[in-house]
Amino acid sequence: MGHRSGFVNILGNPNVGKSTIMNALVGEKLSIITSKAQTTRHRIMGIVNGEDFQIVYSDTPGILRPMYKLQETMMNFVNTALSDADMILYITDVTERSANEGEYIDKIKKSGIHVIVAVNKIDLTNQDELEKIVESWHTAFPDSPIVPLSALKNFNLDSLLNSILDKLPENPPFFPKDQLTDKYERFFASEIIREKILVNYKKEIPYSVEIEIESFKEEKDIIKIRALIHVTRDSQKGIIIGHKGSMLKRVGTEARHDMEDFFQKKVFLELYVKVTKDWRDKPLVLKRFGYR
Repeated sequence: MGHRSGFVNILGNPNVGKSTIMNALVGEKLSIITSKAQTTRHRIMGIVNGEDFQIVYSDTPGILRPMYKLQETMMNFVNTALSDADMILYITDVTERSANEGEYIDKIKKSGIHVIVAVNKIDLTNQDELEKIVESWHTAFPDSPIVPLSALKNFNLDSLLNSILDKLPENPPFFPKDQLTDKYERFFASEIIREKILVNYKKEIPYSVEIEIESFKEEKDIIKIRALIHVTRDSQKGIIIGHKGSMLKRVGTEARHDMEDFFQKKVFLELYVKVTKDWRDKPLVLKRFGYR
């Protein structure tokens, strides 16, 4: 067999571990991970290369019913991923219990695309329950491999990789063999900041925030980054900043440490907060932030 390459698009409901699984398969933290739903907003590619294969993974936002234009664009990423895949990696977990015969399950079935179902978080159940869950997914997708795993415990990911390689079509590489992702450094800087906001703030604050990298200047020994944290209301600006700037300082410090690990270089990070009213429902603003 010659060289094999394909686009493996990762779909599933929020909080089932899509980003954790992609990061584990790629071997790098490309997608931010938190316990909150809607952590992933963009479609993020992670490219894995072997001597005779190239797998192009796409992490996507969780499937949801849009309540505002930002979520509509997030679902556009999901819909596109359903249409341009060589293979769909559908992620579920043991808390979903059984195959959900919902709208997106039906769309996946009708797509005609080869599907692999990964049942994540098996460390949270027992063998009897797991067998019932796996059987329900076998019923929903009788021609698909059902792979139980635990991304958190790094268990059975090798079986998942083998299932993907087994169905990878014969193609030349789509990207240079040394390329890891389709995103630029600015994107990862903004996502690291957004991850720290998701971790450090509660309620609606993380979902009202967008990060804009105003400047990204890489010098010999340091990267200098200036970032704007956009919020939708004046009251949120005060919460982001915190008493005497304490919360903003915490976010900046945590983000800078992660950026230095990611970029392998010293980082000087400046953070500012700006009120951009109702940005989640403004198409031109969303386009500026990279949503289509």
